[in-house]
Amino acid sequence: MELIGRRWTGAILRALQADVRHFSALVGTIPGLSDRMLSERLRELEAEGLVQRQVIPEMPVRVEYGLTAKGRALGEVFAAISAWAAAWHDDAPFAAEATGPLDTTRLTGHAALPLAPARRHEKVETSGGCG
Repeated sequence: MELIGRRWTGAILRALQADVRHFSALVGTIPGLSDRMLSERLRELEAEGLVQRQVIPEMPVRVEYGLTAKGRALGEVFAAISAWAAAWHDDAPFAAEATGPLDTTRLTGHAALPLAPARRHEKVETSGGCG
């Protein structure tokens, strides 16, 4: 979670899941991502074995990025997060209650365990502290 939860990392992995392969295409796909930050995150993902870098010796030299098997395995994780986001997006209040429970069988191969309904936008009271 620490690795994929870092800023921009999830968006980069998601773009690579969609088969975006070139550096400039990645920058264009993810609004607000700088070249420097993309380079840094790609190096980290490569070091962790999630991304592979391939240099194509043409003129000019081209570099392509792709997911390794380990990186592609995160596809199920992103599908589950996308399903959660669709059900709980603020533009569709209480969408999960209105449409019924999410069928996760398609995403994971396993039926979801029944959970108590979540309360949205509940104010959390704190005692003292740095408010």
